[in-house]
Amino acid sequence: MHYFHWIAGIILALAWLSRIVDAAIGMPSVADISTPQWDRNPASGGAVSGAPRVSIIVPARNEQETIEQCLTQLLKLDYGNYEVIAVNDRSTDRTGEIMEAVERNFQAVSKKTGRTQSRGSPELRVIHHRELPAGWLGKTHAMWTATNAADGDWLLFTDADVLFKPDSLRRALVYAEAERADHVVLFPQMIMTRPGEYMMIAFFHTMFVFGHRPWKVADPKSRDHMGVGAFNLIRRGVYQAVGTYQALRMEVLDDMKLGKVVKNAGFRQRNVFGADLISLRWAHGARGVVNNLTKNFFAVLSFQWPRTLISAFGLVFLNLMPFLGVALAHGWQRLPYAIALAAMFSIYVGMSWRSNVPAYYFLLHPVSTTLFVYSLLRSMIHTLWNDGIIWRGTRYPLEELRKGMV
Repeated sequence: MHYFHWIAGIILALAWLSRIVDAAIGMPSVADISTPQWDRNPASGGAVSGAPRVSIIVPARNEQETIEQCLTQLLKLDYGNYEVIAVNDRSTDRTGEIMEAVERNFQAVSKKTGRTQSRGSPELRVIHHRELPAGWLGKTHAMWTATNAADGDWLLFTDADVLFKPDSLRRALVYAEAERADHVVLFPQMIMTRPGEYMMIAFFHTMFVFGHRPWKVADPKSRDHMGVGAFNLIRRGVYQAVGTYQALRMEVLDDMKLGKVVKNAGFRQRNVFGADLISLRWAHGARGVVNNLTKNFFAVLSFQWPRTLISAFGLVFLNLMPFLGVALAHGWQRLPYAIALAAMFSIYVGMSWRSNVPAYYFLLHPVSTTLFVYSLLRSMIHTLWNDGIIWRGTRYPLEELRKGMV
């Protein structure tokens, strides 16, 4: 046991310290487009306003609580050359009806005020899906259908629960032009109201920094890639070059996999911070986070149960062992564990600067770790038991999901 604590503690201290050093050096290179330097107008392309044409694509299934506010805010962007294409993906609630009402109201207001597309007014189109073809996930099919109807130079994929500030798109395009980027990912601000949400999302962010390196995405020599369902902005030509969403038609993690195929194809990928330029409430309480993760956590591990069990053990060792080691070890054996905890706490401090998660949620890290491991195992068991996943009322067989993975 004496040697175990020294070996385990040193491994953990080095693991957490290496990530802290890497993040401290690299994170400042990730731009924040909410700052004043990006508050200007795009200068290139476009036939209407001198700016490139953007098609904003919003897939929605049973989103009656959020779709109206989402579309309304999108139609108020301070950008002169864009369209919004909303896809009602077989909803069984009032989602489609609300979409149609927003479209009618917008057209009535536009007609009354005399705004036309030639004068820079946006356009809203609604597409209804009644059936889902074989070999597709509902969301990927909705986005693929929308892009076939889109006419933008850029495509922006977003979700029906995302809230946009008026200058969000404009700033992102200014940045894309400056960086000559092909794919821009804007990180959303998480709206949290309950302690369980703060705790779970704080852990999620901590593991995100540990498992992904946003500062390496711009490096063409690295394999690090990024994609976020709330804001994936991609050049139309690049989207077509990587095979469109037809190449990702059975991908549960479609947003991240879009980033993967873009990066692997050698295109210029960038991710940026933006404060509250876009925001969303991802889940309601800790239980909501667990339920959301149950759908896709097993997919993160490529639907492989041995890899999932190893990952669960790794999560426990990496996140719980520093706390246990400080409590169980003796004398100087506690030092490397304490160093690991200090490095972990510094991530929480840094995270508190960019989000509204207080650093003291570090004290609940063991609880959130336990719930995340539970979510991972629950996702595996549910998927294997059901021989697939059930996503918003549709069952997708495990065999097809595995065949369709990128």
